[in-house]
Amino acid sequence: MGTVLTIVVVVVVLLAAAALFYLYQRRRSGELQRHFGPEYEHAVEETGDRRSAEHELRARQRRVSRLHITPLSRESAETYRAEWAEVQRSFVDRPAGAVADADRLVLRMMRETGYPVDEFEQRVDDVSVGHPDVAMHYREAHRIAVAQARGEADTEDLRRGVTAYRHLVDALLDDSEHIQEQA
Repeated sequence: MGTVLTIVVVVVVLLAAAALFYLYQRRRSGELQRHFGPEYEHAVEETGDRRSAEHELRARQRRVSRLHITPLSRESAETYRAEWAEVQRSFVDRPAGAVADADRLVLRMMRETGYPVDEFEQRVDDVSVGHPDVAMHYREAHRIAVAQARGEADTEDLRRGVTAYRHLVDALLDDSEHIQEQA
């Protein structure tokens, strides 16, 4: 009877451990879904399954935690705010130029805050950690900028591109404002 009882106890312990592991995984998945929002679903689509997507999203978090991302200084934020206002005003007379200017402005802002800017996909992945809601807008803006460079974007596309860039500009400027409020 002792052997049967030992086997039952071992089975119960293994089932309990499996249930706890399952609950732990579900909680971690839920945390990633809440944090990344639509970017979570984008990662699932890109990788083909939730497990790979969650691994990718956690890898993004680890990578960004090693970067030295700092908000813009008050002076830089004001300069970029003025430049952004000029980009928006210039859209009326030169929409294609406004998209190109917006792209260059975003790159400068990202570089100054500490994001590596060498490769677009890495940039958008890095941005998605702190601003998951902005990542899809940044992808759209970049897609339109590339189409514009090939001469394949109409004025409506260009308008959507500038609008999409605005989401990232606003997020980077908001980061600066939140730090200044805490100071």
